Amino acid sequence: MSINSVVTKIFRPNMTPNFWQQTSWAILRSVVGIMMIHNGLDKLSNIESFAEAYVAYMGLPFPIFLSYVAAFTELIGAPLLIIGLFARPAALGLFATMCVAMYHHILVAGLSIPYLELSAIYAACFLFFLINGAGLFSSDALIVNWLDKSALSAQAKRIMLLEKSYNSAEASKVASK
Repeated sequence: MSINSVVTKIFRPNMTPNFWQQTSWAILRSVVGIMMIHNGLDKLSNIESFAEAYVAYMGLPFPIFLSYVAAFTELIGAPLLIIGLFARPAALGLFATMCVAMYHHILVAGLSIPYLELSAIYAACFLFFLINGAGLFSSDALIVNWLDKSALSAQAKRIMLLEKSYNSAEASKVASK
């Protein structure tokens, strides 16, 4: 094996879905979602304090209401993201919440990495799922497959272990020829 082919394998991006890629997406969804549930519960434990320290500090109107919106976005959006149901809308809400959090951190401490890092990492994760969806190991993928048997590729169905669906799609293609 030449050095060029080894370097190419190291740097080539993963362009086709595979089991390990989809598994890592599901793990990332789960970990980030669990952390967001914790954040939402933390906000609800003392909503007045959160509203005063974060929302009112930014000068936003209706700080208590917006604090509840942030908390319930995290408490509803995170479990949806974990199971991959309505993942893109959930990720959009969570991404918006993290953008507001980053704005708050910039107001408080300027462009200080220690203040920004956690909300920026969360925002990047949610942006990833907003753009890419929840992946093949999700409720969204199962619903798409149920609604339209031809929406997912044969390889995607194999990865999802939907052999029955894959075989029936292949049988219908053969029968239509």
